[in-house]
Amino acid sequence: MSQIIRALAEIGASYDAVLCDLWGCLHNGVTAFPEAVAALQAYRAQGGKVLLLTNSPRPKSQVILQLDELGVPRDAWDEVATSGDAAQAAMTAGQFGTRVHHIGPERDLPFFTDMEPDIQGETEIRRVPLDEAEGIVCTGLDNDDTETPEDYKARLMLAKQAGLPLLCANPDVVVDRGETRIFCAGAIAELYTELGGRSYYFGKPHPPIYDLARRRLTGLGRISDDRVLVIGDGPATDVKGGIAEDYDTLFVTGGLAAAQTGTAEHPDPEKLEAYLGEIEMSPTYAIGRLR
Repeated sequence: MSQIIRALAEIGASYDAVLCDLWGCLHNGVTAFPEAVAALQAYRAQGGKVLLLTNSPRPKSQVILQLDELGVPRDAWDEVATSGDAAQAAMTAGQFGTRVHHIGPERDLPFFTDMEPDIQGETEIRRVPLDEAEGIVCTGLDNDDTETPEDYKARLMLAKQAGLPLLCANPDVVVDRGETRIFCAGAIAELYTELGGRSYYFGKPHPPIYDLARRRLTGLGRISDDRVLVIGDGPATDVKGGIAEDYDTLFVTGGLAAAQTGTAEHPDPEKLEAYLGEIEMSPTYAIGRLR
């Protein structure tokens, strides 16, 4: 059974660094969570390092700008690693060809141009129509306010018939934007796989993003894996990935799994135990909200 805690401070001294998820833990896509911000600030004040680990398809610099807009102060974190960064590395290595078809909103276009020095490859990538593509890069839905994955079925069938591989820049299937649940790139990749296509993932829970996180943690000092805590609200991404990488994990139950585990503020022990048994996962700790 996972240990239920009420505050990060209860266990923070046991860890030199945390890999903290963003959406659902630190903000909801509309505004920052003050208690979560304060918890990370206090953890850093005691000497801990905070690396924000997100399945956002945006590159690091764009995520930082988004955090600024949402009101997350820069003294709440030390470093950032994104699914977009890890996916960019694969794309610029030429793993999906040099001509790619983009599925995603215009706000994600910096994915193709804005890259960190530790990501940039030598392959020139061009965005092209589907019938000219060697691969697909999916950063999300073109309009996640109104569309669902079913709106892409015909396009994906054509891609599958052409044998195009799909790079998924965000493995999340859904997130909550404020009070509204929206589909992400992971939902498109999931449908493509169901249709017989080949989908490739680079964010949580898959190894590439953790390899990137370790490299960026190295820049903050020597930190062993047994002194790292993973924090997240996504059972299939944050929790699964943290456990697979052999990190201690803190499951924020008040996010995506609030209905299954109790209330948004506090997990119910019996509901939590039943839910974890159902999904066959055993995070080290659980908390309602990051605080």
